[in-house]
Amino acid sequence: MSGVGVFVALVIGILAGWIADLALARRHSLFMQMLIGVIGSFIGAFIAQSLHLVIPGFLGSLVVSAVGATLFLAVVGLFRRSA
Repeated sequence: MSGVGVFVALVIGILAGWIADLALARRHSLFMQMLIGVIGSFIGAFIAQSLHLVIPGFLGSLVVSAVGATLFLAVVGLFRRSA
């Protein structure tokens, strides 16, 4: 992956984590938002691939990552409340 590709992946991760934070009214640090977004991108990509969805480009990657990050935070929230 080129330097530009890594930078774009980090930007998408940060934005996706931020969107998930907003959607679920959470407050995480910039690093945690990036981590949540990166994990969410894997989850979102798996779901999109399973449903045979292809959403090209930066915006498509952001949408898939944000959906995955929001699902990830929701599931983590369920486990935190039950403990």
